[in-house]
Amino acid sequence: MASSRCRISFVTSSLLRHRLSSSSICEVAAKKAQLETARRFLATVSNSVESLSNKNVKDFIEKYAAVCTPDKVYVCDGSEEENTRLIKELQSVGMLKKLSKYENCWLARTDPLDVARVESRTVMVTESERESRPILPDGVVGQLNKWMSPEEFKEKRAERFPGCMKGRTMYVIPFSMGPVGSPLSKIGVQLTDSAYVVASMRIMTRMGTRVLNAMGPDSDQWIKCVHSIGAPLPLQKTPVNNWPCNPPKVLIGHIPAKNEIHSFGSGYGGNSLMGKKCFALRIASCLARDEGWLAEHMLILGVTNPVGEKKYVAAAFPSACGKTNMAMMKPTLPGWKVECVGDDIAWMRFDRNGQLRAINPEAGFFGVAPGTSEASNPFAMATIEKNTIFTNVAETMDHGVWWEGMGVDIPEGTKIIDWKNRSFPREGSNEPAAHPNSRFCTPASQCPVMDPAWEDSQGVPISAIIFGGRRPQGVPLVYEALNWQHGVFVGASMRSEATAAAEFKKKVLMHDPFAMRPFFGYNFGHYLQHWLDFADQSKFPNAQLPKVFHVNWFRKSESGGFLWPGFGENSRVLEWIFKRVDNEDVAQETPIGYVPKADALHLRGLKDDVNMSELLSVPRDFWLEELDEVENYLNEQVNEDLPVQIKEQMQSLRQRLQASEQ
Repeated sequence: MASSRCRISFVTSSLLRHRLSSSSICEVAAKKAQLETARRFLATVSNSVESLSNKNVKDFIEKYAAVCTPDKVYVCDGSEEENTRLIKELQSVGMLKKLSKYENCWLARTDPLDVARVESRTVMVTESERESRPILPDGVVGQLNKWMSPEEFKEKRAERFPGCMKGRTMYVIPFSMGPVGSPLSKIGVQLTDSAYVVASMRIMTRMGTRVLNAMGPDSDQWIKCVHSIGAPLPLQKTPVNNWPCNPPKVLIGHIPAKNEIHSFGSGYGGNSLMGKKCFALRIASCLARDEGWLAEHMLILGVTNPVGEKKYVAAAFPSACGKTNMAMMKPTLPGWKVECVGDDIAWMRFDRNGQLRAINPEAGFFGVAPGTSEASNPFAMATIEKNTIFTNVAETMDHGVWWEGMGVDIPEGTKIIDWKNRSFPREGSNEPAAHPNSRFCTPASQCPVMDPAWEDSQGVPISAIIFGGRRPQGVPLVYEALNWQHGVFVGASMRSEATAAAEFKKKVLMHDPFAMRPFFGYNFGHYLQHWLDFADQSKFPNAQLPKVFHVNWFRKSESGGFLWPGFGENSRVLEWIFKRVDNEDVAQETPIGYVPKADALHLRGLKDDVNMSELLSVPRDFWLEELDEVENYLNEQVNEDLPVQIKEQMQSLRQRLQASEQ
């Protein structure tokens, strides 16, 4: 964003005249000189840093203003006026385009090299490798976390951040994950040189002056987040789609011991919106381990039966596997109602009475667009009609949006501009109009089915935890774990087809334990033990453990078609789970857990016949092979840190399967 084009009334910096070389940053005297220069500069900045009451926040800003050398620093207040100015600036430099078909909606197209989370460049930084991930047998490639030593990360950070914001504005974003002031919430402060990030964080978090006021003058209990797109001005080359970034230098590092996150080179949501996976899962899972709670990749929904009884469930699915659709489900069962608390992340803690309570730490939805339609998720379609930022979807000639799976055919002769800013369709090309990981960023408060308690500072009571994924063969529609320890094993053994939310390009069946494989903040073996410990009465004497289930909407027949219609019909599975939470006798035991009894699922009203026998079957040979795969994976990837109780669960499952009939 060139300073000459900036339309926001900022005070211009003299800091650049005092910039020091990157090699001098390591010198103590140079550091002091930089900090003093930064303090003099920041005293003159619009929305002044000097006006901040928290000295720790001021010191944090001053430190990185000295390193990153922005032209300007601006403390965001989160106001509508501020947002309007930033949106206009983004529009003026071509990073956002107004979608006049809707109210206050905008389209961003990214560089094609900056479209998804970059797991290969995302690391945990700890003194000991074993803190971040298990030590593996020789020759085994780790799949659970990437680790980097503090010394190496310091070197790589020094190669990237000095001078990275030259010519740009450093925005200071104070934000709260969870309702401001809730005992379950956490606060962060993000520094960024991307106005797109500011506009998106305003949707996804509670942001601005009210957060600063909640921090108080002395607090140091907040997460420090530093982000740069890595494109100082003047640019060396014209950015693709007016989207400055630095793909070869992308690096996202998390330092749990210091409560810090550093992200460089990417402007894409999962890499740049620090409140999402970086804070809300990787860093938060470390906080949860230390403080005795859970930070999970889970939706939260409330389900109410026809007589008005309500229960809340949390459910873990890998990214782009239907979390948002389930969280906003429109039940087909008469009299049943589903309301959304959150579609992606759950923070859960046992209260003083032993009840597990959960909050959604986010304030918006960052949903996958392709496949979202009136048929699959009518409430999401209603939510995104205003105040939404779309990224990498296609644009229609009437300045609307379009994507594959939207359920709206493109009229013959209608002009479509694809996510790469080209006419669509293109002769001889099979490329989609919208990127498979294209997104909508929209306020949760606009959703027609938000639960009345979605911002309750005490959280909502959780009665069941559900795991699931894309499994085309062998895995039944729904089954219930035998007990808590078995439920932890069910979560640990999750496998699912890879999705477009990460940089993987092919549909391959991947292990994705707890749907957290890319998001663990610490050693997965220790994470498993943390879950198991909730059943230890000496550690959690009052814990009322919820029942654990597994669902699979994606099982296919031999001909390749889905056996289950999914979407709103999934309410029939929720009804069965509701009954099982109440201990109704509607289940039969199998080697892998409890499945619905014959005729236990409410099937009246289904448009098509469903082969329930096949859908609920537990093929013995399939599950023995599945267990071999899971056992090999856990033994290799967790090695010596695999808890004894998980080994016992695998042994017990093998015995049950071997004793069963085919």
